[in-house]
Amino acid sequence: MNDGPNSDVNDGTALVTGANKGIGKEIARQLADAGLTVYVGSRDAERGRRAVEEIGGGARLLVLDVTDGRSVDAAARQVGELDILVNNAGVMVGGGTAPESDIDSFRATYETNVFGVLAVTNAFLPALRRSARPRIVNISSGTGSLTWSTGPDAQFPTVGSGAAYRSSKAALNALTVFYAHALAGDGFKVNALAPGLRATDLNACAAASDGDPAEAAAGAVRLALLPDDGPTGGFHSWDGTPAPW
Repeated sequence: MNDGPNSDVNDGTALVTGANKGIGKEIARQLADAGLTVYVGSRDAERGRRAVEEIGGGARLLVLDVTDGRSVDAAARQVGELDILVNNAGVMVGGGTAPESDIDSFRATYETNVFGVLAVTNAFLPALRRSARPRIVNISSGTGSLTWSTGPDAQFPTVGSGAAYRSSKAALNALTVFYAHALAGDGFKVNALAPGLRATDLNACAAASDGDPAEAAAGAVRLALLPDDGPTGGFHSWDGTPAPW
């Protein structure tokens, strides 16, 4: 199976949500460097403008708050055709276990990480259907893997970790499978990425990390530029290896 870049879409159009900083900005930068017109999704217009100036090239600002239905609808009306959607926007609200967490933390986390993905994906489906090779990439987390979270040798033990965030990413993985199956007949490739721990402002652990966001972005771009015989409905690590559900 060939999962190398698809040069045929390199002159296409992409949208990256939450692209004014961190991994999202690096994804937008790399897609623009590949020759695409890239909508930099940002709920803050000024931060989005700064990101567009830094990225340069084919970057375009798209003011978009994934938790606001009116904002999502307004953004979708501005984009007539779309080849690639990268659902990158994500938050971590509260870091405790399920018994320690309040329901508001779960609601706020799911509003962005799950419901926001649903809202944006469904709103931009008409534009994506106009593409000959539509691609959707959902930025998930290895901590959302149930396999890596269970058993005596769990890679990500659940004790003391963010139940709201991690369960939201497990839900996002499930959505990835549902969209992949539902849209397969229309030529869509829908995949999830585990980006690894990166130096972002997601939480204190990420902020202290030396993980390069650009390295994770390269994994997302690979999935965004999949050829027609590339995989769909999969969970992939940033380095291209399969990640367990």
